[in-house]
Amino acid sequence: MDRAQKEKVVNELGQIFESSGVVVVSHYKGLTVAEMQDLRRQMSLAGGSVRVAKNRLTKIALEGTPCESIAEYLSGMTILAFSEDPVAAAKVIDSYAKTNDKLSILGGAMGKNNLDVAGVKALASMPSRDELISSIVSCIAAPSAGIAGAIGGPGSSIASIISTIEERAEAA
Repeated sequence: MDRAQKEKVVNELGQIFESSGVVVVSHYKGLTVAEMQDLRRQMSLAGGSVRVAKNRLTKIALEGTPCESIAEYLSGMTILAFSEDPVAAAKVIDSYAKTNDKLSILGGAMGKNNLDVAGVKALASMPSRDELISSIVSCIAAPSAGIAGAIGGPGSSIASIISTIEERAEAA
């Protein structure tokens, strides 16, 4: 890799670190190509990405970024998982690490907050951005559904009473 290619990689990584909601660093020693492709596919479906880069270039790209603290995790065969949604990358990496012992989580960063392994796992257990939005919408919609039921309730009760009176009148 020549100097121009290295500069390009550093710039790409710098943009990733600036724009990502979360970055998770993991060891991937022993993963096959098929397993790596499966991880990339799962991450892509969740809205994230996986990147393998030389640790030295990654450390250079980290300088001056909010997640500069993850440089301490960069040793050995490392993989970077990142996403704009602060939970998506952590969820995918955590679930993949549970099913594949060749991948182990080292830590990560969410903005300026450094995350250890427990922090990444805690983040993975949180609901995603889409899940939070849907629960907020359902909370907002619930009172209006209750009001509609309360308004329609007396009308249906009156209709039921009138129907019962008509049935008794016809029977008599």
